[in-house]
Amino acid sequence: MTSQLTSHTAATPRRRTVVKAAAATAALTPFATAALGMSPASAAAGGPAFLHGIASGDPLPDGILLWTRVTPVPEAVPGSGVGPATQVGWEVAEDRAFSRVVASGTVTATAAADHTVKADVRGLQPQTPYFYRFTAGAAVSPVGRTLTAPRHDAVTPSVRFGVVSCANWESGYFSAYRHLAARSDLHAILHLGDYIYEYQSGGYPEAKYVVRRHEPLHEITTLADYRARHGKYKTDADLQALHAAHAVVAIWDDHEIANDAWSGGAENHTPGTEGDWAARAAAAKQAYFEWMPVRTSTAGTVYRRLRFGSLADLHLLDLRSFRSQQVKVGNGGVDDPERTITGRAQLDWLKSGLASSNATWKLVGTSVMISPVAFGSLPAHVLAPLTKLLGLPEGGIAISTDQWDGYTDDRKELLGHLKDRNIRNTVFLTGDIHMAWANEVPVNMATYPGSGTAATEFVVTSVTSDNIDDILHVPANTASLAAEAAIKSANWHVKWLDMDAHGYGVLDVTSERSQMDYYVVSDKRRQDATSAWSRSYRTLNGTQKVERVWSPVG
Repeated sequence: MTSQLTSHTAATPRRRTVVKAAAATAALTPFATAALGMSPASAAAGGPAFLHGIASGDPLPDGILLWTRVTPVPEAVPGSGVGPATQVGWEVAEDRAFSRVVASGTVTATAAADHTVKADVRGLQPQTPYFYRFTAGAAVSPVGRTLTAPRHDAVTPSVRFGVVSCANWESGYFSAYRHLAARSDLHAILHLGDYIYEYQSGGYPEAKYVVRRHEPLHEITTLADYRARHGKYKTDADLQALHAAHAVVAIWDDHEIANDAWSGGAENHTPGTEGDWAARAAAAKQAYFEWMPVRTSTAGTVYRRLRFGSLADLHLLDLRSFRSQQVKVGNGGVDDPERTITGRAQLDWLKSGLASSNATWKLVGTSVMISPVAFGSLPAHVLAPLTKLLGLPEGGIAISTDQWDGYTDDRKELLGHLKDRNIRNTVFLTGDIHMAWANEVPVNMATYPGSGTAATEFVVTSVTSDNIDDILHVPANTASLAAEAAIKSANWHVKWLDMDAHGYGVLDVTSERSQMDYYVVSDKRRQDATSAWSRSYRTLNGTQKVERVWSPVG
């Protein structure tokens, strides 16, 4: 068995931006329970401590990436740049008591990497649960559980993912994470972006609606700022429970850097007062790779591919690092073939991977929606919040240029590739817009359904980030009903959408179908929010169609 220790090297919003709590807590796996109630151990007062939990990610058939952050001395807070180098040990075992340790090693935590450490452990058995922990001096971390992927050629009956996106600290509590941590039936969690938010306190939502204040209080722009914000997020008990219970497979969207980011800037970046964009983006990405259980990319990107037996290939996209600047609607720019959302190299990589895949299902993790959307007539009071959520111009022209709708040539090329190569069973998994959708992805929207569909798409709502009822400050399922009806009327390929709920999805994949179960939390402003199943939709093998299912997977 060999192990590889990864290094840590560089790299006011205009848009969108039944289970009782007691029963959920009782159902928590031992690992999630430990994380929720953990009391970080230290050698002595002021000695090393594990204050930010533990995590695993990017499962392979023979390995897993492990992560933690050690606080060597009290003043070595995230982003401080101070604190001594500290030896951190790690262990992987077949049992929670660690009587059957199968791998171990050490790595040095330093201020240069904000005292975060990763261990890329190899030599493990495929599709096998393992337990892991870290030590520093006399301090022992909480115990985590993780699961390796099936062998690439294994005939796997099913793979099941929790699916989440858009968790704004100030907008509410991460109850969705707690309920996912309570499940023992998931292979991994797929986080589709906006794991953190960059705004100043009270910038989003406005101060009077803030549930809890994040740190630092100002908008984050420097490496120290991004490290401190990541550190604050990882003090959340529900987030720690999620990471302790399941491996997480994550990509970034824009708020890990700045709202509506593109390759050369962002809507929420002012060079005159916030410095050089390239320096800010590099700092944000460095902090991301330091603080997330994601294998560090030498190219500073998160696009990559994971395989889960012969059942599913998971293609994960980076739709911020290479994209052209968003354009305003009406100038023809959305159709410009010189503009891109993926970049040439990533689009070719995706097309090649889809064409060569022999997996039954081709899952694509995309941070922004690929399905086209046009709007019918909407009341002005409903149109206004949609401009924020979907990135529309203030006049409300019917297109979102931050999504694939703003980069139609890339979308046309990708969907044409699926159709021309007869690539079946492609399912896009999407976050970003704080709404739940179940869509067929038409080859040509103007002639749908006659021209057929190239794929299907399941969009999950936000964990906490504001949606229509939050922005309007009205009860759920009131003002949004007109918008939902108008969108469905103008977009026949949209089979369902929910503009008000917060929660998560559970994607269950078998050889016969891919099914998304949508769950909602009762109140994002309450730490003890309950969770309930809302709707389910599936795509049957070979159909590229979406149909409703009347119960979730067992």
